[in-house]
Amino acid sequence: MKYFYTFFLVLAVALSSPTQASWGKGKFQCLKTKAVQFDGTIAEAAIATPALSTLVTALTAANLVDAVNGAGNFTVFAPTNDAFNNVPGPILQALLDDSALLTTALLYHVIDGKVDARRPYFTRKVSTLAEQKVFLNRQNGAPFVNQSQVNCQGVKTSNGIVWIIDSVLLPQF
Repeated sequence: MKYFYTFFLVLAVALSSPTQASWGKGKFQCLKTKAVQFDGTIAEAAIATPALSTLVTALTAANLVDAVNGAGNFTVFAPTNDAFNNVPGPILQALLDDSALLTTALLYHVIDGKVDARRPYFTRKVSTLAEQKVFLNRQNGAPFVNQSQVNCQGVKTSNGIVWIIDSVLLPQF
């Protein structure tokens, strides 16, 4: 229960604080934003975060909770509940109806290894566990993965780092 309240408080601050990219005195302020430390795994962090409950439901439906709960060193781009709400209904329904599609879509959000999404100085291609690439870049000074804006404040866990994003990443099917 301690983890739940601690992480919820930390994530609430992360999501509500002005940690989105901004230029100040000519320097990229997002790079100076420190990641929050969570004492647990990526799965435990997601479960402890109400704003990621839809992601947790999808991970559970695809039997991927253990994959992001186990040993490893992962980067997870975690779409918020609002991001899932913005996915067009027919696409969301297709994902929910086909476990293979859902699994591919969720693995497209995971990179094997820690990646600082705020630091691409040029467009960078990175392979995901879905065996497809995502593109890390900056747009108007803000960090992006594909077309999803990345919150400047990551969450470090015992098995990787979580970056909150504002839309669901959809791989090529």
